[in-house]
Amino acid sequence: MDLSNEIERAHREGVSLPENLPFLMRAGRTNTAVLLVHGFTASPWEMRMLAEHLHQSGLTCMAVRLPGHGTTPEDLATRRWEEWLETVERGYLALTEEYKNIYAIGMSTGCLLLLALALRQKLSGLVLCSPYLAIQHRHARHAWWLRFLRPFHIKQPHQSTNLYYYTKRPVSGVHQINRLLKFLEGRLQEVTSPVLAFNGEGDETVSIDSGRDLYEALGSQLKIYIRLGPETPHILTREENPHYQAVFELSENFIKELEQLA
Repeated sequence: MDLSNEIERAHREGVSLPENLPFLMRAGRTNTAVLLVHGFTASPWEMRMLAEHLHQSGLTCMAVRLPGHGTTPEDLATRRWEEWLETVERGYLALTEEYKNIYAIGMSTGCLLLLALALRQKLSGLVLCSPYLAIQHRHARHAWWLRFLRPFHIKQPHQSTNLYYYTKRPVSGVHQINRLLKFLEGRLQEVTSPVLAFNGEGDETVSIDSGRDLYEALGSQLKIYIRLGPETPHILTREENPHYQAVFELSENFIKELEQLA
């Protein structure tokens, strides 16, 4: 198992920054691996700190790069959610070549893609960071036609993260998220993998109440929901989350406790 094909694909599609490439961190001999999936307009960099924590605890970690990410907003504007899911599934299948137990951690839209994956593949457990069924922006549900009038939404840039997140967000990508949500509608009960889910009350991107609704709809017998305080933003896997270390440790403990039960 290696990532050479995925890295070659990323370079071919225009990824130039090493931090935005998919990555693999191998640990010692074990039957367990973790698949990490970043969110919309982000890149694998978003999951690196969490992967490093899990790797130091003895877990092999693979982070995929969703098509259209780490390249240009114009590239992302041409992509469909089915392409994103195909990439996630390739990562999963690559891990199954060497590992028996595959856990998965998603950030935001990465959660939705992992739930779609769980409908067709066996996952030993899921960690959902900022899952949702609704985006806060009042016009998000109209993205299917707004994309023709206003192709991009400009977000206030942050100097420290401009290289890893798009500030120019394609509205057609929001339309793809809406399509993905429609696909999951009525199917969440079929997801039975153990789940640990987090939402932050300071999230200004998605409706955290819809995150709780998503969690409640899952068919998992073993599931845990943690709601972090108003100081907690949307992105839970980077330093801007004051509780990132707790999220990392709880995710690690969740996986290792499930391994003991297996």
